[in-house]
Amino acid sequence: MNRHGFVHRRPFYTVWWVLLIVLLGWAWQERVALWAFPDIISAYTAKEYCSCRYVMANDAEYCLGYVKQWMPVSGFTDDAASRRVTVSGMGRSNSAVWVGERLGCRLQP
Repeated sequence: MNRHGFVHRRPFYTVWWVLLIVLLGWAWQERVALWAFPDIISAYTAKEYCSCRYVMANDAEYCLGYVKQWMPVSGFTDDAASRRVTVSGMGRSNSAVWVGERLGCRLQP
C-alpha cells in the first residue's frame, strides 16, 4: 500500500482545488456587489456622459472619449432633443436625463 496521499502525488490539483474553494468563498461573500456590477457600467456611463454633454456643454465627441471605459458598452443613445442618454452594457440598460441647470443630470429608475 502506498503511504503517500493524493497531495503528494498531485500537488498541482490540490493547489487548484484549494484556490477554487477560496475563490468560491470570496464570490459568495461579495455576491451582492458582484450582482450590482453590470448596472454600474451602464449607469456610470449614462450619468457621466449626460453631465459632460448637457451640464458642462462639451461636444459629443469629447464626452464619448471622456466616458470610455475598458469594458465596452453594447448600446448608446444620445437623444439631444430631450437631453436623455441611454446606455446598455453587460445585459443591463440605464438612462440619465438632464433635469435643469441647478440639478444637472439624474439617473432614471
